[in-house]
Amino acid sequence: MKPSLLKISRKGNLMRKIAIIGAGSIVFCKTLMLDVLATPGLEDTVFSLMAPSTRRTSQVAFHVNRVIAANRLPAKVEVTTDRREALKDASFVIATLQIGGNEAFGLDINIPLRYGVDQCIGDSMGPGGIFRAARTIPVMLDLARDMRALCPDALLLNYVNPMAMVCLALQESGIRSVGLCHGVQTTLDLIAGYADVPKREIDFLCAGINHMGWFLKLAHKGVDLYPRLRERIESAEYYANEKVRGEVFRHTGYVMTESTGHLSEYLPWFRKNRMALDAYCDEPAFGGETGAAYRFGLAVERKYGGNMMLENEPTSIPSRSVEYGSYIVEAVSLDHPFTFNGNVRNDGFISNLPEGACVEVPVLADIGGLHPAKVGNLPQICAAMNQTNILAQQLGVAASRTGDPELLAQAISMDPLTAAVLTLREIRDMTADLLESQRSWLPQFEGKTVRRLPAIHIPKGVRRVEVPVDPALAILARFGELGQEN
Repeated sequence: MKPSLLKISRKGNLMRKIAIIGAGSIVFCKTLMLDVLATPGLEDTVFSLMAPSTRRTSQVAFHVNRVIAANRLPAKVEVTTDRREALKDASFVIATLQIGGNEAFGLDINIPLRYGVDQCIGDSMGPGGIFRAARTIPVMLDLARDMRALCPDALLLNYVNPMAMVCLALQESGIRSVGLCHGVQTTLDLIAGYADVPKREIDFLCAGINHMGWFLKLAHKGVDLYPRLRERIESAEYYANEKVRGEVFRHTGYVMTESTGHLSEYLPWFRKNRMALDAYCDEPAFGGETGAAYRFGLAVERKYGGNMMLENEPTSIPSRSVEYGSYIVEAVSLDHPFTFNGNVRNDGFISNLPEGACVEVPVLADIGGLHPAKVGNLPQICAAMNQTNILAQQLGVAASRTGDPELLAQAISMDPLTAAVLTLREIRDMTADLLESQRSWLPQFEGKTVRRLPAIHIPKGVRRVEVPVDPALAILARFGELGQEN
């Protein structure tokens, strides 16, 4: 069912239940829960936290229960390792899971790096993003199946990457879902600083695909901000902060929603060799550094792995974060309309992107559900860049659902960065190595391998089979022979 048809209703006097699946992401899970508790009218929510173990969810529950007690709220927190128990009678489901953890993430980064494919984040596109999809999509489809049985009217708020591929896979699942990312909000912070205007006063329209949405309109009190931004991006002090995003802005004329670390992976020009990396991706950490997200995950695990991360956190309720989740729950539950950028099926919302692709467009949430906006055409160059990613996403989803290793290799071959670095044969070998290393998380590929195609050696002086000759080429060849006779 399309998200625009969504309707949520409370049953009698039952408390609203939010199931958080993959709630072991301690800081993010805590943030989403406190956002809900900070919202007037949502204080009576029941949270059901589910993860494969209670090692981390118990920490979140301990802290949030302290907040609930200190502020005398009617909310409740449950902890379980049973997904079906968490989902039963839920009004909303929030997915924040990661399959394979840092172990799989390291393979996503390090094996392609041996082949020359250098990733900074590796969770949305590239070999890392496509293998993350292959690990994740079967689990998300199982989640959707359980939702159909246990909470068929619930809305799934998906925070799981690779966002576009996961949302694309969920389209035919029979559940109501929308994908959420904070790229629009955080980019508006950057725009506000560069344009010297308050963020809350910017009038904007943003649309495209996840991690590559385009700000089609940027205005402040009726004045177009683009002339000022185009002038400033030509200055070193502005350009230096965001070289990749700045270079794409200069080329297309539009600001887009992802930082250098992410965007450099989605296009063929910025990480294909050492010269390009040194020119555009030389900032530390998420500014383009190799394996930055993976190393950050390891650092967090080393620092907090055995500790109570939230033990000394204050019990006061902070202001709501920029995450969309609580605002959507509020809009649908209490009829407080809210507009956000969400990832939905392209049912004509962006005219020059493929029907059925996952697109990120403005969505109105209210008591009637979710209502994506029709944007029309993107500028041609923006649509073209989006399309290069959509092609790989569609193949990646097909591979993840079917367990077809040929589709897996073909998906990675269509990835713009990988294609800029490797030959088709090298891509096959890399895909085969990645598959062998991750079999424990990829049951749909059991007993299947990627065909490795050996190079065909052509001996010197090989006698070639005769082929039909183009008449024009035959004439040119004849002229060449005449020239040699003279």
